[in-house]
Amino acid sequence: MAPPILKLDDIFLSFGGTPLLNGANFQVEPGDRICLVGRNGSGKSTLMKMAAGLAEPQSGDIFRHPSSTIRYLHQAPDFDGYSTVQAYAEAGLGPGDDPYRVTYLLQHLGLTGEEDPSHLSGGEARRAALARVMAPEPDILLLDEPTNHLDLPTIEWLETELIRSRSALVVISHDRRFLEKVSTATVWLDRGQSRRLDRGFGEFEAWRDKVLEEEEIEQHKLGKAIEREEHWVRYGVSARRKRNMRRLGELSEMRAKHRGHQGALGQVTAQISDVRESGKLVIEAEHISKSFGDRPIVSDFSIRVHRGDCIGLVGPNGAGKTTLLKLLTDQSAPDAGTVKLGTNLEIATLDQRREDLNLNDTLAYYLTDGRGENLLVNGEQRHVTGYMKEFLFQPEQARTPIRDLSGGERARLMLARILSRPANLLILDEPTNDLDIETLDLLQEIVAGFPGTVILVSHDRDFLDRTVTSTIALADPENPDGRWIEFAGGFTDMMAQRKGAEAEKRKSEKAKASVSAQSNAGEAGKSKAKLSFKQKFALENLPKEMDKLGKEADDIEHKMADPALFARDPDGFSKLAKSLEDRRTKIAAMEEEWLTLEMLREEIEG
Repeated sequence: MAPPILKLDDIFLSFGGTPLLNGANFQVEPGDRICLVGRNGSGKSTLMKMAAGLAEPQSGDIFRHPSSTIRYLHQAPDFDGYSTVQAYAEAGLGPGDDPYRVTYLLQHLGLTGEEDPSHLSGGEARRAALARVMAPEPDILLLDEPTNHLDLPTIEWLETELIRSRSALVVISHDRRFLEKVSTATVWLDRGQSRRLDRGFGEFEAWRDKVLEEEEIEQHKLGKAIEREEHWVRYGVSARRKRNMRRLGELSEMRAKHRGHQGALGQVTAQISDVRESGKLVIEAEHISKSFGDRPIVSDFSIRVHRGDCIGLVGPNGAGKTTLLKLLTDQSAPDAGTVKLGTNLEIATLDQRREDLNLNDTLAYYLTDGRGENLLVNGEQRHVTGYMKEFLFQPEQARTPIRDLSGGERARLMLARILSRPANLLILDEPTNDLDIETLDLLQEIVAGFPGTVILVSHDRDFLDRTVTSTIALADPENPDGRWIEFAGGFTDMMAQRKGAEAEKRKSEKAKASVSAQSNAGEAGKSKAKLSFKQKFALENLPKEMDKLGKEADDIEHKMADPALFARDPDGFSKLAKSLEDRRTKIAAMEEEWLTLEMLREEIEG
């Protein structure tokens, strides 16, 4: 095992009351790919800031290897003093770092570098910050919610880039699919303490549930032991006084341990308020179009949304998802076509920019609209502090200004407000931003079991797969031209259908090309049409070459599966990864060539 290059030991931090961190331990070794998970407010970001040297514990030890470089992704980057994004990103480089890498990263993140930092959107700011911290290729890369505000193509590119990176990685994220792909170890921060699982996030939740179950069993056993000792105190036969005092002391310790046990944090428990049923047809859009200047955003799109549908809307940032959403909900008028809304609609909206929040309001004021201490939920009066508890807020937070909440707590507060209001049509624009995994589970259950209709915009692939019944996506994501298509199922279903359609299209085009070539040859004399010697040779030998390359690729994958390889030989790991990619590219090209030749042979023989 390699020595740690970063180690936090017995970290303690409290702001009064229950400690935020109480004996937390955390270490990073070369090549680690760690996801740091826990509930909102459990101290994940605080612990990561301590690792970066931006915060200090009240007690505990922090070791950073003197020669190791660390870069930390801020959730709210500071652009003061920088005239361009290029200048901001280059400021993160150290002596000897390659400035070209900044240009490379900005290009792949969809930025030119000439942008004015003061006019960046949330997504652009996150991309600029990623370029700054990734460009130096530090020994340790600390990423706090790197996928927030990023679109799917960028998230997938980031996954590949991080997997190939030589930097040790510590990441906080709510994106399950992202964590499953980039992590090989998991640190769980729970009730102030940390536990480590030397496996990726894909196995975390089953392990967590087992740990909590064993903890409950242990507490039950302790309770039974206390009952037995209390029975002995009351009714046991007197023995030597010294022995009796020892047992009384042990009983006191067991009671203190049992009383001091802080159970697992509760689950958010809530459901949408009941409302009268909407009409069967919720939205009918016919041949709608919308353009901004010469740029088409929506072109000739039609859809019928029925009660009970859950529709996901996906696409790159700037492609027009929010515009299409506003057209469908009659918040914006189309340039052409018509939109009709059904009857009895009660709409609740969660906006991705959280513009509904006045940061000076208290939690109680926001939830009750300033109407005192109570709010109406499902037709009954509820005290605001009792309702807050269902969303894991403490009663004393009722008078807390919203500005003091974390991003995840703000998202949870908005969810609490939406769920308290009657609705039969939910409009959710990036609802998963900043939510912890457990609250995401609740939102998933609410959406999946909602009796009304849901339309949501999201870049969270796992959330889409778990909730939506159909997915609206661009016909051609690489060349957006306003054409949107509805696919059955979730994100994975949509990708499979799109891949199948593209394969059929390529096959059809090749068949047409082959037929055309044969037709031209037939004009000169069909009886003479035949494969050349070179084509025959390729047709016979390409399968052998593909089989050989496939075995070589399998051998490389077997070598790369060694979990210690990256830490032992990062350059060798990178070379193997490139070699594997080269072989896969060659195999794909050979498959295309063989298919074309086989179709040509069939045409000639036919």
